[in-house]
Amino acid sequence: MALEINRLSTNQSDFDEKLTKLLAWESVSDDAVQSTVKEIVNDVRQHGDTALVKYSCRFDRLDIADGDALVVSKEKLQQSFDRISDAQRDALILAADRVRDYHQHQKQETWTYTEADGTVLGQQVTPLDRVGIYVPGGKASYPSSVLMNAIPAKVAGVSEIIMTVPTPGGEVNDMVFAAALIAGVDKVITAGGAQAIAALAYGTESVPRVDKIVGPGNIYVATAKRMVFGQVGIDMIAGPSEIMIVCDGKTDPDWIAMDLFSQAEHDEDAQSILVSPDKAFLHAVEASMERLLPTLDRQSIAGRSLADRGALIHVADMDEAVDMINRIAPEHLELSVDDPDDMRKKVRHAGAIFMGRYTAEALGDYCAGPNHVLPTSGTARFSSPLGVYDFQKRSSLIMCSEASASALGKTASVLARGESLTAHARSAEYRIKK
Repeated sequence: MALEINRLSTNQSDFDEKLTKLLAWESVSDDAVQSTVKEIVNDVRQHGDTALVKYSCRFDRLDIADGDALVVSKEKLQQSFDRISDAQRDALILAADRVRDYHQHQKQETWTYTEADGTVLGQQVTPLDRVGIYVPGGKASYPSSVLMNAIPAKVAGVSEIIMTVPTPGGEVNDMVFAAALIAGVDKVITAGGAQAIAALAYGTESVPRVDKIVGPGNIYVATAKRMVFGQVGIDMIAGPSEIMIVCDGKTDPDWIAMDLFSQAEHDEDAQSILVSPDKAFLHAVEASMERLLPTLDRQSIAGRSLADRGALIHVADMDEAVDMINRIAPEHLELSVDDPDDMRKKVRHAGAIFMGRYTAEALGDYCAGPNHVLPTSGTARFSSPLGVYDFQKRSSLIMCSEASASALGKTASVLARGESLTAHARSAEYRIKK
């Protein structure tokens, strides 16, 4: 198929309008999806395994009679681990080690300090008790997602990790099961879709109820996660994958072309954007993309993604490129420039920043170490990558000495009476030394 991609320039009179249209993404599901998901969630909530098995047989074409058949034994996980090739096993173990090492640096500890009058203040950090991880199955099988979601939870000290993964037609992805074994997942359930999210949120006879659900999924999974939020915590409602590359024109155009393809091949809604002040370089990259697109296994998906949501954007200079970064707030940002460390200091909004010409975003997807679960659709303006902190809770610690209770009580009394909350005031006043 021939390459189609949007060409934009900041000197166009309608540039802002065109960019806004290009970036627009509506992640909210329609009424039909909402209605279907609501029915499934309520059915699983009320009927547990009976409903979970019913939907698993209907949507995943399984032939099972009870929820126990959905539970994967440790022996089966071990068998998958043994079946994969040595190269696959070594790659998973190396990636897991790097992800674990990186996330160890994020772990927060309890802290306190004591004031002069003896008041002790601080914060107690504790892990969540039980976490659910949703992993896509079927055509979209991602062992890397198992590592990225489970390992930070383990580092945080989560006691039990429950993983759900659909196995359409009973088809098992050995690398996904092997990754679960390597990451230390405690229980694997072969269920997917909205029914798996409901099972994790409310619990069934075979699926323990969890405190938080993380992991990517289709529109039914995303809608279910939104629906059960409040009953459980969730990581985020993720949109399509994105990459934004800023290049000064000195990187091999083939490299940049393939970096753009690396996101476009995810799905038709993925977004790949290249920004450069060098017009000739933009033309060179476009020529590379035209030549290389037919070599992709997923060329039809990548081609549609680029035609609908991809763009080559010409800017006046690198300052304007930085402004573009902070406007778009990309999930993945590649700074393919001479001094990426200087440029990244000006970046306020990005999920992950890949610095230098040699740092392909694909390395971050698999084995660099930082998490690949990142904010999408501009939410990097207020969100962060998944990390250990997502699996820890913080409790405030307050212990007053007799003297501080008396001193603070006077202040609390004035403020409480100012709010007409006299029980608050009197509670504090009881502790004021006469």
